[in-house]
Amino acid sequence: MTISPSLSARCWHQAIQRLAETIASRGLHPSEVVVLLPYAQLIQQARQTWAENAGGTFFVPRFETTMNWATGLGGTLGMFTPSGVDLRMDVSVDMLTAASLLGQAGLAAQQDALAGRLVEAAWSLARVAASVLPAERQAWSESVAEALGVGLDSPVLALEAAVGRIALAWVAASGYASDRLFQAEPALLVVVEGFQAEPVTEALRLHLGERALSIALCLPEDEADSPDALLPSLHAALDAEDEAGRATACVLAHLAQGRSPVALIAQDRQLTRRVAAMLAERGIPMRDETGWKLSTSRAAASLMSLLRALPWDASTDAVLDWLKHSPAFAAATVTKAEAELRRFGMRAWRDLPAAPLGSLAAAQLLALQVNRLRDGLVRPRLLAAWLRDLRTALQSAGQWEGLARDEAGQRVLETLRLHEGADSEFAGAPVMKLREFTSWVNQALEGQTFSPVHPVDEQVVILPLAQLLGRGMQAVVLPGCDEIRLPVSPDPPGQWTPSQRELLGLPSREALARVSRRAWAYALQLPHVDLLWRRSEAGEHLMPSGFVQELLLGRSLSSDLADDPRSLRAVADCPTPRPQPSGEALPVTRLSASSYGDLRACPYRFFALRQLGLHESDELESELGKRDFGNWLHSLLCTFHEALKEDPAQDQPTRIAMINVAAEQATKKLGLSSSEFLPFAAAWGPVRDGYLAWLAAHEASGAWFDSAEQWREMPLGDLTLIGQIDRIDRQAGGELLLIDYKTEPRATTAERIKNGLEDTQLAFYAALSADDTLAAAYVNLGEKEPTRTYDQPGIVELRDALIDGILLDMSRIAQGAPLPALGEGKGCAYCAARGLCRKDFWSE
Repeated sequence: MTISPSLSARCWHQAIQRLAETIASRGLHPSEVVVLLPYAQLIQQARQTWAENAGGTFFVPRFETTMNWATGLGGTLGMFTPSGVDLRMDVSVDMLTAASLLGQAGLAAQQDALAGRLVEAAWSLARVAASVLPAERQAWSESVAEALGVGLDSPVLALEAAVGRIALAWVAASGYASDRLFQAEPALLVVVEGFQAEPVTEALRLHLGERALSIALCLPEDEADSPDALLPSLHAALDAEDEAGRATACVLAHLAQGRSPVALIAQDRQLTRRVAAMLAERGIPMRDETGWKLSTSRAAASLMSLLRALPWDASTDAVLDWLKHSPAFAAATVTKAEAELRRFGMRAWRDLPAAPLGSLAAAQLLALQVNRLRDGLVRPRLLAAWLRDLRTALQSAGQWEGLARDEAGQRVLETLRLHEGADSEFAGAPVMKLREFTSWVNQALEGQTFSPVHPVDEQVVILPLAQLLGRGMQAVVLPGCDEIRLPVSPDPPGQWTPSQRELLGLPSREALARVSRRAWAYALQLPHVDLLWRRSEAGEHLMPSGFVQELLLGRSLSSDLADDPRSLRAVADCPTPRPQPSGEALPVTRLSASSYGDLRACPYRFFALRQLGLHESDELESELGKRDFGNWLHSLLCTFHEALKEDPAQDQPTRIAMINVAAEQATKKLGLSSSEFLPFAAAWGPVRDGYLAWLAAHEASGAWFDSAEQWREMPLGDLTLIGQIDRIDRQAGGELLLIDYKTEPRATTAERIKNGLEDTQLAFYAALSADDTLAAAYVNLGEKEPTRTYDQPGIVELRDALIDGILLDMSRIAQGAPLPALGEGKGCAYCAARGLCRKDFWSE
């Protein structure tokens, strides 16, 4: 069912009819009349409606917005060009002006904290200030300033009061493009009112007196209701993703019924972008009138990657991210360098050694080229110089052409004035450090909105709720109708208190609530409306908006909510079986303890990680964990015992000094950050004392240190066993004692000894030795408990059993035995091959 005529048509008909009657009654020619509309999207609709209802005349009034009209007056009154401290409503300029004004006010030390707040305050006052006659603006400012500081005498509120005073003085000293409207002399000015009156149009109406009048575009409440109006469909979604899916389905359902265009209300911008992405996949042409922050575009990310790679302490990840955005650096070279840096664990780019190193050959060669460009963008300079040098750097890195070809990239270049000669606008800007320049660029991109080019025949229009008025939409889909995104009484923006808002002429909370209710009521009068909200967010229950709750109160329980608009479709079963590859084509020639441990824990893991050689990329920015602490302990104990072997010392103070030196050397050797390693360094004291006490008792039994971190290889038929033994001691009788350090909980170590046939570590160590008279043990270094030895009894028998098992397993692999994914035990939780075996999707 459709409404005939539509609500928007009725609104326009009554407004244009009254306009025509007024023009006729005053004996005016239509071309002498200026009609100000609430927003530019209504201009075409207004002209079309006039043409349909104008009768025999072909002349059309000037349908304008305030900005269009002011621009059109440039031919007679001269073009408006902002200058000096004029408020530009452009973050890139206004942030600089705000910093300058704060400095002049003696608040230079607080510029970083207050500049953004000052711009926000000035922007909130701009419309009010622009509505005051230019000749009276200074007097208005002075009269308001005195009352504005009442109640802000406390030192705690001194900065808030200062920001308010400076913002008021700034907007009063500024010129505005709309100032020329007060010089215009139309025969008649007609203000078409939307849901909310604009200060400038109200001021113009008062300024022109009898030559101005207002016409409400929205129908009176008693005329708005239609007996043919349909009740809105209510959709309660489970969460944001479910809400986006339902909203997309609602739009598609309307289009399938021939209702076009469909209004998609951007009440929740993030969710709306998700819906738009799903509609784009279906090839639906859309007109986005809200846009999104320019900083979130790929073009902005590309430019910011360069700036984030410039600081002296830039991380390796930041530099690599920039290089991947830069066509000037060969992708293969960057990939090879990245692999080297990740293997080396090079977290900070500055730590890349200058001396040639074979394991970093590609990275060092690339760094020479990269650092030449980076070094030229470090020292402080004027903003205009920064922009010129940034343009050169983008061109050198090959990023400029990509930005120039991209629609969003062009907007980035325009916003930052990166085109040749455009930087002259900032000729008077101060000297900036790299950090300050990067912050300025980020703020400039954050403050700009980007909208793609509109298609010719859009089927979906994305717009704010308040701009539904007068639009010829065939259906409305309004997601985000929850208590957070669609409050009945929205919070007024800005820092102003209720009394200050009243004094300054800013809309109060009550006025904003009336505007929201009028926009909501208008939307409900449209023919086909879908209202959607989510019941939960981030694990918390979420209530529908108060507007929606009013609707729910008036409905019966059986028909409160609409059915899910998504249609079910049959999908053929495609079960995911457990993988069972065979590895006979990938012969195993070298085997380590960890590799064989993988085979016993899960044959598929062995196949994927050991035979295929797949592995996860090393993280450069990961936090230090237990593994790092264990590697550090192994390194320092090796260094300590080798030093102790060369220069024996029995007294405790000397040993403490030696082991502390070894700890410092291990920290430097592994490139560990002292700040991140601090929690482990705090635990080092008890671990050290417990270990030295254990060492004294161990040596008292007649044992002595022989070697540490010794690499061994042992032939076993066509196979070679390989491994590095943590430590080898000699017992009182000269027998070998193989030691493996552990920093795990004691219960875990005890379980290893209890299940000797299940544990492979010590038995594998023994297999690397041809000695048949040896012992093996775990040494557990605890943080809260003293160091303790866990002897593995029967190590020779366990070694022989292990060797038999290895030979059998390798033989079966060579014969093509399947290597199934077991999917059992704790190992699956952190297995690097889990994404390959698809354990989470197996069809049991």
